[in-house]
Amino acid sequence: MKYFNTQWPMSLKGILVAVLTLGLWSTSTQAADLPGKGISVQPLKSSIAEETFQTLLVMKALEQLGYDVKPIKEVEYATAHIAIANGDGTFLADHWDPLHTDFYVKAGGDAKIYREGIYSSGALQGYLIDKKTADQYQITRIDQLKDPKLAKLFDTNGDGKADLAGCNPGWGCEKVIEHQLDAYGLRKTVTHNQGSYSAIIADTITRFKQGQPVLYYTWTPYWVSGVMVPGKDVVWLQVPFSSLPGERKDVDTTLPNRQNYGFQANNQRIIANRQFAEANPAAAKLFSIMQLSANDISAQNLRMRDGEKSMADIERHTNAWIKAHQKTFDGWIQESRKAAQGAS
Repeated sequence: MKYFNTQWPMSLKGILVAVLTLGLWSTSTQAADLPGKGISVQPLKSSIAEETFQTLLVMKALEQLGYDVKPIKEVEYATAHIAIANGDGTFLADHWDPLHTDFYVKAGGDAKIYREGIYSSGALQGYLIDKKTADQYQITRIDQLKDPKLAKLFDTNGDGKADLAGCNPGWGCEKVIEHQLDAYGLRKTVTHNQGSYSAIIADTITRFKQGQPVLYYTWTPYWVSGVMVPGKDVVWLQVPFSSLPGERKDVDTTLPNRQNYGFQANNQRIIANRQFAEANPAAAKLFSIMQLSANDISAQNLRMRDGEKSMADIERHTNAWIKAHQKTFDGWIQESRKAAQGAS
């Protein structure tokens, strides 16, 4: 070998061969352990603070694979889907399927966005009212609020119309609510209050605790249903028939229990830029196998609601989850590394 002086003793040549071999093995091992080394990742999330936990968990897993993970950028869902399709963002950990179908399709769908696996399953959403009012007036369906007398029960500003605590502009649920207000003939008697959901729902909870009637939209997993518990404090309202906008106009929203809340049961999924996913099999594998239970999300969200809501708090919650599920977390990393090795 040209790297050795042929006049050196064999023992010295043996030592040098061993050292060089060890160095090459170390470099190879490092590459296998850190397939993302030198590659930047830009996480995106919506303005919902409670989605930070899910996002941060993905970020920490990517860091274990060597990726250079940038701080989270907040954009609303429609913009996030376009940004990911165009490569301006790398991943979004809270794509709701099928609620965000229109955003997904308009951004380019499968051709531009990678979407494999289910991060968290069984998310519900819909309209609820306080159980006291529901029982007293026998209200079980949202379209009963076409009756001005019933709608007035939920009037908070004196205009005679029911005030629905609704969705932020730009959220997928906004499109559904706006569509259904027309479909169910509720425009004349119900006002869709929008703005900051966290502020609107905080006011709703205050009124509920004061014994006043409340009408609101929410979803699970989310901390709201830990404060106003469905079946105990509040009840889900059913819709008279299935009616969704856009790509899902013919979808039946009836759930397996035969209840129809007007929204399909959703799965939360991780979506990523397709070019990035195809060039990074370790990250693609990770996105497809990570799983987080709705109960774990709700529990963490409730801690935020109770005051532990700083970034340091959320990072502590995430680290605690990893420690409590270390075997699962390590399994994700191992499988992702194998995917990178198999592609090399």
